[in-house]
Amino acid sequence: MHPEPTYGPPRTPGSNAPSSKGPPGPRKLAGRRQQVKLELAPTPRPRLQNSPQIPEISIDRGDGDTAADMVQWKKLFGVGGQDQHLWREEARRLLPTYHEDDIPSAIPAPEVTKVAIRLRYLIEECVPCELEEDTITAAHSRIITPKVIKAAKEAGGQEYAACVVYALLVNKRWFKKQAMIELWDADLHNVRATACEVIAKALIEGEDDQDYLLQDMLLKRYSIMIDGEQTAPANVIERAVDLHALRVTGSSGYQKCVNYLWRGWLIQDENDPSVFVDFKKKSTTNYWTHVDPDRMRAPIYQNATQIIFSLIYLGLFTGAINTVNPTGDLDVVEIMLYIFTVGFLCDEFSKFWKVGRYYIGFWNVFNLVLYGLLATSLVTRFIALSHDYDNGDGQRGKFNELSYNFLAFSAPMFWMRLLLYLDTIRFFGAMLVVLKVMMKESLIFFALLIVIIVGFLQAFIGLDNADSNADATTFILQAMANAVMQSPDFSGFDAFAPPFGIILYYIFTFLIMVVLLNILIALYNSAYEDITDNAIDEYMALFAQKTMQFVRAPDENVFIAPLNLVEIFVLIIPFEWWMPRRAYARLNDYVMAVIYSPLLFVAAYFETRSAKHVKSNRRRGEEDDDVVEEWEQMEGEVDFEGEGWDKKVESVKPDVEADQATTEVRKLRSEVGELKVLIERLLKKEHGA
Repeated sequence: MHPEPTYGPPRTPGSNAPSSKGPPGPRKLAGRRQQVKLELAPTPRPRLQNSPQIPEISIDRGDGDTAADMVQWKKLFGVGGQDQHLWREEARRLLPTYHEDDIPSAIPAPEVTKVAIRLRYLIEECVPCELEEDTITAAHSRIITPKVIKAAKEAGGQEYAACVVYALLVNKRWFKKQAMIELWDADLHNVRATACEVIAKALIEGEDDQDYLLQDMLLKRYSIMIDGEQTAPANVIERAVDLHALRVTGSSGYQKCVNYLWRGWLIQDENDPSVFVDFKKKSTTNYWTHVDPDRMRAPIYQNATQIIFSLIYLGLFTGAINTVNPTGDLDVVEIMLYIFTVGFLCDEFSKFWKVGRYYIGFWNVFNLVLYGLLATSLVTRFIALSHDYDNGDGQRGKFNELSYNFLAFSAPMFWMRLLLYLDTIRFFGAMLVVLKVMMKESLIFFALLIVIIVGFLQAFIGLDNADSNADATTFILQAMANAVMQSPDFSGFDAFAPPFGIILYYIFTFLIMVVLLNILIALYNSAYEDITDNAIDEYMALFAQKTMQFVRAPDENVFIAPLNLVEIFVLIIPFEWWMPRRAYARLNDYVMAVIYSPLLFVAAYFETRSAKHVKSNRRRGEEDDDVVEEWEQMEGEVDFEGEGWDKKVESVKPDVEADQATTEVRKLRSEVGELKVLIERLLKKEHGA
């Protein structure tokens, strides 16, 4: 059990003055050797009024040994330690990260950590006990009041106010982790984590300065301190997706920022990747100004290009599988298909090399299996071509048929692969989230299934070994597989080690078809309900994740597979190793302008149309992405105040901040107060008489 830290100086009983004896002695932690004591960290910097003092954590081993006297072999070799585990977990990001990232924290990491600790103290005091989640998330919550939100905003003062939302997300992660450690208080810590989200959303939606919101609060990267080390910098956009903070990702300001990133209106500065700058040409109506290869960095155009190449890839596969060459020769369509496959494989290996093992996900494994089948098909085709067609041994035809069989076997995966690029469409995006959650829930089913299958398989093989007849292992495996697929075959077990064989098979079938499959259905149903209840928020979180994956592209020059083969064989191998950097960058721009020219012309057309809307909005004093809806077109011709309509609406609108019972109690208190005044007047008159 981890002790909850005490904030502020220790007090003596019955006194408000700080204790002269210092902090209390360290408390022993169950199951842990180290002891923790809290001391005030004196700081010369001015503090906010009424802000809690920040505890400094110092380590005392309690056994008289110092760090220099003891050798911790696990830490020396990097093979263990809870502190090291915590560091790795904090450093891990679900979104792609790259080894060459060296972006510093916009605010010193110790200051961000102090802000996070202040906010933690605030939330622990505001949510002191286990509460219903509805009391936290209600529109006019009596727990998360405007005063609480204002206090949270002041946790960073004037200088560090921009990192408050990030610090709230750090606290959400802390509370979620604490809920996993302290299971007896899991509900309390989960409610506190929810409170972090609610406050963060309120701060985002309550910020009026859009530039400050986008540039400083959401896109600046911050770090915290763990074990004296600075964690990898991350911004609110990334951290909210990593933590699956749906309330934050669903806030209006967050979605506006994601939309600007998606359209390429906010781009990373070429000289400082930690800074996002406004795209200056978004209001330029000149067509040729927008024919710029750098615009391919915008996620919207990268996604469109990927969809186009995926459709071409699918078309090449369809042409190859429907035009079988009996001679085994490779035609143009098949050559293009395998060139595309090589490009996609190089892209996967390149990202894995730069990102590391955290890049591996469901779709990466799915694509690698598909590319593996295509590579196997190509290898068997080469084996077929190595045999003479005129030779009568039939080996060329055999391997040629095997090659097409592998190609046909991958057809379902080709079509399912399209779902990866259609997740920007709301319907497909929500369904992909459902499928993802269902696959995770399936792990419970398959874990139970494997245990049961292994147990019964051992029993059946044991019965088979005791029998002197022929080996029936193949029959056993097929019968068990049929039972899992809800097609059991009981007739084959009548003569199999009677009566044990048929009894075991009945029990196995009952467990699989009645128990486990119903558990799986229940898990799927629960996952589907959880996702569909928050389908919109889940889609917005998925869209934000996809956007950030494009924004954090590892290459300065965007060569989308299979065009990455052009980058490898036309640019990197012959020129990158000797050409000056500026000349090489200019050469990249020329090559990108040529290969992306059809897409750039189309993109420039849409950007020119968008620029006209931006200029129109700026003339009206509106935001760049504002759209005049039909109910707003004649809104200016109605004078609510002149017609007296605003007063009438004011008199009839309900008080949503208080329920009916509260309103009646307030009314009763007012009437009781009036009655009290009347009684006092009567008593005064009687005494005066």
